[in-house]
Amino acid sequence: MDKEKILRQFEEIEQKLEKVVALCKSYEAINSELKNKIMKLEEELQGKIEAEESYSHERDLIRSRIDNLLSKLNGITEAHN
Repeated sequence: MDKEKILRQFEEIEQKLEKVVALCKSYEAINSELKNKIMKLEEELQGKIEAEESYSHERDLIRSRIDNLLSKLNGITEAHN
């Protein structure tokens, strides 16, 4: 092999390596963005879960109070009959 051919092969290898490195950096940036998005979505989901639990607790409390009021009303109406 002559010297020029070897130098060209090294240049080709360098160019390919530069492309691979650039591609890896690009994938790292995309990966970082996706991790941030996942983290935000998990936080949003946790907030919605907490809101649903709060709503459920509040609904149960309201249902209990309504049941108590209905029992009192039934007691009053039965006492007057």
